[in-house]
Amino acid sequence: MRVFRGLPNAESKAPCALTIGNFDGVHRGHQALLARARAAADARGLPLCVMTFEPHPREFFNPAGAPPRIALLRDKLEALRAAGVDRVVVEHFNQRFASQSADAFVHDTLVNGLHARWILVGDDFRYGAKRAGDFTALQSAGKEYGFEVEQMATLADPEGARVSSSAVRAALMAGEIDDATRLLGRPYMISGHVIHGQKLGRDLGFPTLNIRITHKRLALAGILVVRVHGLAPEPLMGVASLGLRPTVDDSGRILLEVFIFDWHGDAYGKIVRVEFMKKLRSEARYVDLDALKAAIGRDVAQARAYFSLPPAIQPSRGAATGVTDRIS
Repeated sequence: MRVFRGLPNAESKAPCALTIGNFDGVHRGHQALLARARAAADARGLPLCVMTFEPHPREFFNPAGAPPRIALLRDKLEALRAAGVDRVVVEHFNQRFASQSADAFVHDTLVNGLHARWILVGDDFRYGAKRAGDFTALQSAGKEYGFEVEQMATLADPEGARVSSSAVRAALMAGEIDDATRLLGRPYMISGHVIHGQKLGRDLGFPTLNIRITHKRLALAGILVVRVHGLAPEPLMGVASLGLRPTVDDSGRILLEVFIFDWHGDAYGKIVRVEFMKKLRSEARYVDLDALKAAIGRDVAQARAYFSLPPAIQPSRGAATGVTDRIS
């Protein structure tokens, strides 16, 4: 899969089958739409292209009121690749793009930019300034410019509830990871490079892997049971903190910190995928580091019990923790 920041250049004259959307989470509804688009692209001998946006349009128009993100861009792109997409255009959503008329979006982006020959949209799709364009307008434009247009209804679960990013987001915000997993059709994961941290976890006896989160708000937060992929042939079990770390940091930046059980190794610079299994509790502010350390100890015990692991052996004062100091 090829990824373009903005409209592609070298391949811009190659016709494509296209679908457009934010695809936050790439949940089961998105997957059904992508499967239909993949089949149509194959039937017409076209590559399948996805146009998505960064930042999310709602973040651009109302940063304070925008919904929390489900997925980081890296994870969204991986899910699109797994769905069989050939090209992804990550369009920078800015004032220039937002102010395009509906006609200009069709002519400049869909026709001259992407050379779309077949387009699939969801039943809530709108385009152009003030969301002036709709499915009927896109159909009319297709007759003028020579591309086909299809619309796909929103997927519903067996109970009739809409499968949507909003539903996934609500499940994650409520800490209902099993519900989010069902809506996503796969485990909920966050991936990223392991970076150097403050080394505070090591000083407390719980050295952690650290992954910086680029977005200001994520749908999931708190203390979580996790599995870590990418450091060993099998997933490694652990406990994670995802959030603002209110006891030790007032920067407002989100960080994912993971303490892996019974493992040592050099993880800096590696890309890992953290799979979330269960939420234990929300973040809390503690009066001092001793109180924080005691809370972490309780979290570790709960997470080990979740995996049916025996309690950790507590090192004597001054003894090594059994985890390399290459983890911060």
